[in-house]
Amino acid sequence: MKPRYLLAAVAAWALASTCLAASPKLEIPDFASLRGRASDSVDITIDGMLMAIAKRFARNSDEEGMELLSDIKSVRVRNFEFDSEGAYSRADIDSVRRQLSAPGWSQLVSAHKRDENEDVDVYVCMENEKILGLAVVASEPRSFTIVNIIGNIDIDKFAKLEGKFGIPKVDVEK
Repeated sequence: MKPRYLLAAVAAWALASTCLAASPKLEIPDFASLRGRASDSVDITIDGMLMAIAKRFARNSDEEGMELLSDIKSVRVRNFEFDSEGAYSRADIDSVRRQLSAPGWSQLVSAHKRDENEDVDVYVCMENEKILGLAVVASEPRSFTIVNIIGNIDIDKFAKLEGKFGIPKVDVEK
């Protein structure tokens, strides 16, 4: 495909996506071109039958884990680490960040370190005060991570996992 046609297709898609209500499912590129350059990569997609299996194991081993997973439909994680800076382009992950500016997505966290060229953004997709999705996009010069969780995310259920499964316990005085 010629670059100008590809650019026109991407521009049309971006324009159309801003006119529609946000979906909690992000269109995450497959990043096939980056796999060969990465010193380490993780590609996790748990949905459908795999999510049903995870729920079955959680039900048998941990009541709180099952309670949390009961309304989750999909978990997708993409992580790439490189030996040198410049091995990937910011444009590679900016296509995901642009989706998070659609109506329905709200930013919870935006942390940026200019000197280290590090960015971390956390968003939730909401409808009628229900969290339908969560997205994390973190990037630094030699690595990036994208996480997309789809499903009814109950913050009270997540709070019950505090201090378990490696999740730190945070004491906040009221």
